[in-house]
Amino acid sequence: MLAVAFSYVAPIFIITSPLTSYADQIRSIHKNKSSRGFSLDTPLIMLVASILRCFYWLGSTFETSLLIQSLIMIVVQLLLLKVALDHRPSDNAASAPFHHASVSAIERPYNFWQWRSQKPYWDFLIYFFLTFSCLQLLVGSNQTYINIQGYLALGIEAILPIPQAIQNYKSKSCHGFRLSVLGSWIIGDVMKQIFFYTAEHISIQFKVCALFQMCVDLFLGFQFFMYGNGEAEKGVLKPIPLSEKLELEGTVNSQTIVR
Repeated sequence: MLAVAFSYVAPIFIITSPLTSYADQIRSIHKNKSSRGFSLDTPLIMLVASILRCFYWLGSTFETSLLIQSLIMIVVQLLLLKVALDHRPSDNAASAPFHHASVSAIERPYNFWQWRSQKPYWDFLIYFFLTFSCLQLLVGSNQTYINIQGYLALGIEAILPIPQAIQNYKSKSCHGFRLSVLGSWIIGDVMKQIFFYTAEHISIQFKVCALFQMCVDLFLGFQFFMYGNGEAEKGVLKPIPLSEKLELEGTVNSQTIVR
């Protein structure tokens, strides 16, 4: 009975996960009129991975719920990218989408995904889609190409949390990254692990990449515990060891510990 119920609940959860994962992030950026602390690599990674997954479905024909999820994810990430670009910080660091992260300190060829204007972002996505559309017509039936495409699509998605984890480490803060997004990621990881090992039409690429992504998401959860989500620009925030925190709480009950 439980297995039957889960077989209906899991696909619904997976299909709606783009909305439950990123709706609050979009609302927060729009409400605060700032995308400071949010990594623009997130929509880049998810858009590239979701587009590739749609092409992968043409050759692999995996579960339909995963295809629908990818299509919804593309729409959600396009909206998230638009909102994040519209509300980039107005200071000089705004030209670097995630300027606290070490990855932004590395000079990218042609300033890739660090452009000042919005137009290059949309041009890249259009050219990316057209390029893989041509490849699909030319070699889309080749099994080796299909397998590589699957690992590429799911591998790119699996590295999604890494830029955010780097940014959090460098700034010693999770400011700008919503706890609701992290929570939905971890819940989604658990659901995917169960679903991928119980559904029939799931390739090994899904299982391997999902396991890796869950490990990185759990590390992000550890960062939230260590750093909190305070403003990093007012000084690097350093985590207080638990033993020291308990000692302070025992001696100064009337004061709030400032981290």
